[in-house]
Amino acid sequence: MRIECIAIGTELLTTRRLDTNSVWLGERLADLGLAFHRKTAVGDSREDLAELFREALTRSDLILTTGGLGPTFDDFTKELFAELLGAELVEDAGCRADMEAFYAARNRVPPAANFKQALIPQGAEPLKNTVGTAPGVWWQNPAGHPGVRIVMMPGVPREMKRMWEDQVQPRLRPLAAQTVHTLRMVVAGVPESNLDERTRSLREQHGHLDWTILANLSQVELLARGTDPAALEAARGDFAPLLGADLACVGAGNLEDAVLDRLKSRGETLAVAESMSGGLLASRLTAIPGASAAFLGGATVYTAQAKRILLGLDPVQLKAHGTVSEATTQALAEAARTRLGATWALAITGHAGPTTDGDGAGSVGTVFISLAGPGTTLTKTHALVGDRVEIQVRSTALALDLLRRALI
Repeated sequence: MRIECIAIGTELLTTRRLDTNSVWLGERLADLGLAFHRKTAVGDSREDLAELFREALTRSDLILTTGGLGPTFDDFTKELFAELLGAELVEDAGCRADMEAFYAARNRVPPAANFKQALIPQGAEPLKNTVGTAPGVWWQNPAGHPGVRIVMMPGVPREMKRMWEDQVQPRLRPLAAQTVHTLRMVVAGVPESNLDERTRSLREQHGHLDWTILANLSQVELLARGTDPAALEAARGDFAPLLGADLACVGAGNLEDAVLDRLKSRGETLAVAESMSGGLLASRLTAIPGASAAFLGGATVYTAQAKRILLGLDPVQLKAHGTVSEATTQALAEAARTRLGATWALAITGHAGPTTDGDGAGSVGTVFISLAGPGTTLTKTHALVGDRVEIQVRSTALALDLLRRALI
């Protein structure tokens, strides 16, 4: 089956918005034993979209689109498909009723133009949107294109994901090949290329599985896919001792999940003090449901004044060592641990760029991370490369991994 994904939205062609929907859909297709043969991101241009839709109808068996189903002037995915296929758009009573109920529950009255979202091409079926107002469309065997299936979904990720899980995936499952299972191993503190070299011989030994290495700013994922769960479990048994302490978790979850799970299992707690990372570490932790069982909170002490007032750092010490230094970071970790009564505390200072803090040590990319715990305080210095966001994200990953290894 030839499957194509079209991500729609001019915002996807800028540097500030990434098409994460197609990545997520690719993973869900893999679970069904299916895969994309083409992915495209296209702006809100009628001419470009019409040309792309026309081509997709001739080359693909399943066309998945995300975006262009909203109420505004630049949302015309359904309209263009209907025009190309010679189908009339007709208001679906159920879709309109769902929209009216959505707005009524929020004590809002929508503009009349918003109800264009309830228009569905004749011959197609609406896909209910349980978390938004824009229904999707399932269109099978449109006129002149027997065997083709078109699935139009919202561009808002949470709306698209719910629609896929509840309504699209069940319709595709009968078309899928053998169920594909995935072994996901999250590795921390190891560069992608090093992991590739380190695991090569073992991956070759388990060459009957489909292997992938994925890397982001926080961690590296080693993925194996196959139809035999026993083969995946055997691979897990071989890879665990090879990766050792670098293996953060297996299956669902990320580095922050691994840290919180270990803290909870030990009945221990964590506090944080963040300067350069600006609260990003706390944000990563609190994004996990149930984090409060182990994470007590912390302070974003971005200035010398905040370090003094919120965590009580000695002004003399700050003047002597600067706001970005090993000594100051250690003092922040110890103060956060004491003030919140936590078992452990992490602190981060550094220079994220584009310039350095004049009252601190090191050049852009210099990061100090301290871990204060029972009977010990450990401080690490890192020289990171990248832009401001990259340095901030990497620093939080290094902090989490420092704690994770201490807990091991």
